[in-house]
Amino acid sequence: MINITLPDGSVREYKKGVTAFEVASSISEGLARNVLSARVNDRIVEISTPIQTDSSLRLFTWDDEEGKKAFWHSSAHILAQTLEFFYPSVKLTIGPAIENGFYYDVDLGDEHISDKDFQKIEKKFLEFAREKAEFKLKEVSKADALAMYAKQGNQFKVELIENLNDGEITFCDHSNFTDLCRGGHLPNTGLVKAVKITSIAGAYWRGDENKPQLTRVYGISFPKAKLLEEYLVMLEEAKRRDHRKIGKELELFTFSEKVGMGLPLWLPKGAELRSRLEEFLKKAQIKAGYQPVITPHIGHKDLYVCSGHYDKYGEDSFQPIKTPKEGEEFLLKPMNCPHHCEIYKSKPRSYKDLPVRFAEFGTVYRYEQSGELHGLTRVRGFTQDDAHLFVRPDQIIEEFKKVIDLVKYVFASLGFEDYEAQISLRDKNNPDKYIGSDENWEKAESAIIKAAAEKDLKTTVVYGEAAFYGPKLDFMVRDALKRKWQLGTIQVDYNLPERFELEYMGSDNQKHRPIMIHRAPFGSMERFVAILTEHCEGKFPLWLAPEQFAILSISDKYLAQAEKTLLLLRENGLRGYIDDRAEKIGRKIRDTELQKIPFMLIIGEKEEESNTVSVRKQGHGDLGSKTPEEFVELINSEINEMISAF
Repeated sequence: MINITLPDGSVREYKKGVTAFEVASSISEGLARNVLSARVNDRIVEISTPIQTDSSLRLFTWDDEEGKKAFWHSSAHILAQTLEFFYPSVKLTIGPAIENGFYYDVDLGDEHISDKDFQKIEKKFLEFAREKAEFKLKEVSKADALAMYAKQGNQFKVELIENLNDGEITFCDHSNFTDLCRGGHLPNTGLVKAVKITSIAGAYWRGDENKPQLTRVYGISFPKAKLLEEYLVMLEEAKRRDHRKIGKELELFTFSEKVGMGLPLWLPKGAELRSRLEEFLKKAQIKAGYQPVITPHIGHKDLYVCSGHYDKYGEDSFQPIKTPKEGEEFLLKPMNCPHHCEIYKSKPRSYKDLPVRFAEFGTVYRYEQSGELHGLTRVRGFTQDDAHLFVRPDQIIEEFKKVIDLVKYVFASLGFEDYEAQISLRDKNNPDKYIGSDENWEKAESAIIKAAAEKDLKTTVVYGEAAFYGPKLDFMVRDALKRKWQLGTIQVDYNLPERFELEYMGSDNQKHRPIMIHRAPFGSMERFVAILTEHCEGKFPLWLAPEQFAILSISDKYLAQAEKTLLLLRENGLRGYIDDRAEKIGRKIRDTELQKIPFMLIIGEKEEESNTVSVRKQGHGDLGSKTPEEFVELINSEINEMISAF
């Protein structure tokens, strides 16, 4: 017999070799019908995988991210089977699950896929799915795996297998199809009831521009046709909310090929909006005891070699900048943390000085592949609201909790109410991905888990998502369309202080090593503005909106009154403008609505005589007549309800 520990902490006894499906059946018939995949200890497995030793077990359904991942990964296999049917000479490469669906990268040789082929692919895909073929994982020797793909002439799979060892190679079979795969599948293909091929794109093999270009086929699948219908409606809404479209309409930002791909240019309205976000956070940070610092846009290559960033991210950075001095190289700054370590090290520190909290809106640069660039969400130059706290061991829990409070304050002030925290831990099966000792990792991980529990955060634990230098708490926010975004991160780091030999003098007159907490509530200003724009459809919170009001004069006769009103409102700190175009008032109202201005102030004969404005609020209609002073009070009252003091 073996003991199975469930997520609620309960322990059940089963016969050795029990499967996750059998455990689910013993709990309830409903769970057994809906379970898609499972995690045994730290490993994702099929629900048919025998469990041989005492283990912790978590069962996943469609409502869980891991359940969707298994669903979509399995669907990628069916897609590959379908592509082989229509294109027999196709060479398959990789087909992972992604955040929304899956893709498969294929080499089609001289053949091509267009959107005209999507319907026939979807139809055949569902025919294969209805076979209810079981997904079966089997171990294959390295020699046999290499021989199979060499015979097929698939150099891509051969390259993947050459980097694996015997005992690490598994194939997944279903129906008449087999593919190299690590595992994590549905019980059978029949669970897939609906599919949509969403797009095709070019993709370089392993993201390397010097390697062959492949065709990437994107798709998404569901266990019910109704879910696909809902998803397609959401896609249309997402197009309407696309931050690239809204950013252009509201004149927030632009891009220029002459400046360079992935390097955004902030227009006046966007720059003002971004500045207000920065000032909002700076104000809260000062109250929380942070000290502002500024670091250069470049750093000596040795700085990033010392931190470990060069080894991990050197290939994703811009190429080194060579100076006239022989052998001297600099890098565009990919991270702010090494610079902050050097600031900490600039003078001796005592235990009484800690915690030390440095904050900077620091711009960093990473050479993202051109195919990965997307508006403001994926760029090559971006500004992080970065801060690094240097703390003693006895301070780490309390300081971490204070950062959680700051992140929650930011979200509340910007209307992000639906979120949970993801505890991102290392993948213990791949230690080469990380730096530092097991002892320090365990201390860091336990500190995050404890701090999150003491703040009563709703959390999930995900293995393998830690930064290379430490575990982290990632805030996963759902926007108005229920899409999930990672916004805000807090990380515990024992490793950089060791690499940079950071010290403080303890109360025992001995030197000690501080611990670093990395944090960024916004993450990056560019990505945050993009997500916020789509979340609120460009109707930014009143305190943040580029323009809070527009004054619409019914005719030129009332422009003098409009200018007098504008001056008074601006003197009271409000932002707005006069629409003095020679257009009818109905046209002005419609255009102002399209510009998503929160308030319209209409001035005609009656308003001029009474020194008032007729107030219209976007989404609420007419609010009646108010004096300019009453309107100022209305604005300030609404802002005070949205954003409280930190």
